[in-house]
Amino acid sequence: MDITQRFLNYTQFDTQSSEDSQTVPSTPKQLVFAEYLKKELEDEGLSDVEMDENGYIYATLKANTKKKIPTIGFISHYDTSPDCSGANIHPRIVKNYDGGDIVLSEGIVSSPTKFPELKAHVGEDLIVTDGHTLLGADDKAGIAEIVQAMCWLRDHDEVKHGDIRVAFNPDEEIGMGAHHFDVKKFGCEWAYTMDGGDIGDLEYENFNAASAKIHIKGVSVHPGYAKGKMVNANRLATEFATMLPASETPEETEGYEGFYHLLGIQSNIESATLSYIIRDHDRDRFEDRKDFIEDCVAKMNEKYGEGTVTADVKDQYYNMKEKIDPNMHVIDIVVKAMQECGVPPKVEPIRGGTDGAQLSFKGLPCPNIFAGGVNFHGPYEFVSVQVMEKAMQVVTKICELTAEFND
Repeated sequence: MDITQRFLNYTQFDTQSSEDSQTVPSTPKQLVFAEYLKKELEDEGLSDVEMDENGYIYATLKANTKKKIPTIGFISHYDTSPDCSGANIHPRIVKNYDGGDIVLSEGIVSSPTKFPELKAHVGEDLIVTDGHTLLGADDKAGIAEIVQAMCWLRDHDEVKHGDIRVAFNPDEEIGMGAHHFDVKKFGCEWAYTMDGGDIGDLEYENFNAASAKIHIKGVSVHPGYAKGKMVNANRLATEFATMLPASETPEETEGYEGFYHLLGIQSNIESATLSYIIRDHDRDRFEDRKDFIEDCVAKMNEKYGEGTVTADVKDQYYNMKEKIDPNMHVIDIVVKAMQECGVPPKVEPIRGGTDGAQLSFKGLPCPNIFAGGVNFHGPYEFVSVQVMEKAMQVVTKICELTAEFND
């Protein structure tokens, strides 16, 4: 089976995760695909194939040499984003893309005018949606690349390698993918998530991340008799929102710039809740941002009375750079692998998170490599067949170069 067919097979499974669920995985339909994937790994001849009670799949491609080589791993997630439907996906291959508009369905067009990323893939074969669902290249392209690489190494015994572990997990899209990942069972010295974007992406810096829930208590009184009595939580919510700098939002920042992002407001006169996420690459600035939220709460309470406003601030994950810097050989190997595969590395910070960040803090250094998908989480998502093939080659080359690590 080639990588294209493998990926297309995967897209036929609806694996959308859910932020509203308390189960693991968050949706039972993820397990349907997990069972399929487990059987596929067994059929392809991998060893130690198992799926635990939470839907985490682990397997091994055994070493083909007695030489002492570090055990490394490759990881991808199989859930798709809650932001867009992943049911009844109808992928289509645009052969030898000519650089023009791609009509996905009547009235739905993917245009390089709106999505200039398309221009980098002229002459390639692009897998697109029909404009009504996401595609699922995030991260089923990563799974296809890993499985295809293991099959290639299985069939090319002349390329020596150590034990290679692979793992596939649910619920990455809701920030829970690494929570139940068994690093000890995985048994690797380091690993790579195949969950990046376009060709060449290599990421080992990500945001430090926290969530903040701002709770406001109001007092409801008949508006005709409200003077000196009413505390309108709706109005206080808007006041709080304006206390945060408008220039430090996602739509106004880039690169290493952090932000406060207002996800939503639920409010009436008696109560209001503002939901934020807080992001910054720099740990000190990250801590300052959380302190600023608390300072804003204190100022509101000074004005409206103690206890009127409270904040529930929780850390979510941290910048993996802190754990990768002492292990830069992990990066050196993948940079060399990309170069030998003719892929110019693009080392950039992630303006987001990855399972690799949490895994790095659990003792498994785990940078992120491109999987090829573009325009994630929406109906204009696409992936290049040629980029998936390059990603697969990079995986095999990493395994080959790791065998030379102690030379």
